[in-house]
Amino acid sequence: MKKTLLLLFSLVYIVVGKSQTADSLTVVRAKWQIDSLEGMVLKRIHFTKKNLFGSNQYISVLEIPADSPNRLALSYEPKRTLTSEHAKRRGALAAINGSFFDMALHNPICYLRIDGQELGENTPQKTDSIHRKYYQYGSLKLNGGRPEIFIPDSLRNSERELKDSNIMTAGPLLVYKGRFVEMRSDKTFVSNRHNRTAIGVKRDGTILLVTVDGRTRESEGLSLQDFQKLLRYIGCHDALNLDGGGSTTMYIKGFPHGGIVTHPTDNGKWDFEGERGVSNCILVVK
Repeated sequence: MKKTLLLLFSLVYIVVGKSQTADSLTVVRAKWQIDSLEGMVLKRIHFTKKNLFGSNQYISVLEIPADSPNRLALSYEPKRTLTSEHAKRRGALAAINGSFFDMALHNPICYLRIDGQELGENTPQKTDSIHRKYYQYGSLKLNGGRPEIFIPDSLRNSERELKDSNIMTAGPLLVYKGRFVEMRSDKTFVSNRHNRTAIGVKRDGTILLVTVDGRTRESEGLSLQDFQKLLRYIGCHDALNLDGGGSTTMYIKGFPHGGIVTHPTDNGKWDFEGERGVSNCILVVK
């Protein structure tokens, strides 16, 4: 009996290990569409044969090298506004949607500070107003337009003690100091496939803005466990999950379809027309 169990465990290990290796090789060996622009590189790939995590996926990665003159900025609108409009109003080169917000009230539900002004706080749990919610356990601050991803204190609004002028909280943290952050198993937000958005930083300081389209046959989206694997495959040393689902959008100035390079799904279709109005964004500016 013991030998049989050991054999079964060994087979499971071999299958899982081979699957993870196959997925990483699929990403690394993929023929990405590459566009160079303004000191950045946009990489896109569409897996159409269910060959990444057993599914179809459309992935966009904007790389900003450590020596690029471009920098990041945060934006906020009191009424939900399209990601592309956030960017255009500020003359940004690129943008992705930012952190979580209340769809009806339009306000951020994670801590947000821009140019020293507090614009959003971490909303409390129903039964615990002292500690933060699961999707508030990751933060980034901008130092001269370069992101630093960090683990905030568990107290709900501990960001108020920080002196930095620009802070955005989201979560969960997916990769930290080169290691996977353990995901909760009791959250469908974690385990189900969805559109995903993240910001990552490589060990050499390269910034990665990453989106995965979802909720369609053409691109099914990822669980957070698979998303964090993808982020490690493309080199993230630190990575923070942002708002996803119908909010997931990437904008690049001057590109077709009004600059939308992803397939936002707030309209339930596989096209470039389904942008959702969002509360805040991460911008790339000169």
